[in-house]
Amino acid sequence: MDLSIIIVNYKSKIKLLNCLESIRQSDLGGLNYEIIVVDNNSGDDLSDLTGVKVIVSPNNLGMGGGNNLGIKNSGGEYILISNPDIVYDKDSIKKLYEFFKADRSIGLIGPKLINPDGSLQYSCARFPQIYIPLLRRTSIGYFFPSRLNHYLMKKVSHEEVLQVDWVMGACFMIRRSELESDNKLFDERYFMYFEDVDLCRQIKNRGQSVVYFPVVKVVHNHMRQSANLPWYKSLLSDKIAREHLKSAFRYFRKWNKLKK
Repeated sequence: MDLSIIIVNYKSKIKLLNCLESIRQSDLGGLNYEIIVVDNNSGDDLSDLTGVKVIVSPNNLGMGGGNNLGIKNSGGEYILISNPDIVYDKDSIKKLYEFFKADRSIGLIGPKLINPDGSLQYSCARFPQIYIPLLRRTSIGYFFPSRLNHYLMKKVSHEEVLQVDWVMGACFMIRRSELESDNKLFDERYFMYFEDVDLCRQIKNRGQSVVYFPVVKVVHNHMRQSANLPWYKSLLSDKIAREHLKSAFRYFRKWNKLKK
């Protein structure tokens, strides 16, 4: 098996169907591939999906845990992690695979992400300083634009192939050889957010590069809304914002970035 495509679904069936259709319409250049959809106890009825392996988890395992479950049941030498809100161009997957396969120094590769209107999503970034999650998740960030712009590499050309610190986990490709001995890719202590930052940090610590590859671009139909709330409302009423900050704490503690 050349390639396993892993998609974790949580209450996203319509977007999932669009994603799957774009994969089916893709030119995969004769690759032997499989598509595995993990439903994270979302309640979506996926019994009508055809041509894919569906795994229904009895519990919501989070993004990392859901992808690990899919990977455990896969067999491809290469693994494409994909959110259900990704839509691929006809040759996106093939180009990403061919470039990645040709360079063994690359440990992980991610395409350029664009919004449905064609505008750029800043999907590669520098490793975060401890204050970045608060700036990203609350309106406090409006007062420190230069800090966020540096973190998101906004002054760097996003039209060039770049070696970066990390790429967003919405869409990336990795080799099965990068899996841990327990056949897991992600640290499941992160329920949501920072599992991708953590993974990229591990890869770079092993001496391999993380590459942003804008030759390939895919549509990521995702909108962040909680960052527009006042900081006190984000932390008190928005579960996703709280999960983001909890994962940030785990990340900084794991990588010894919290001062004792």
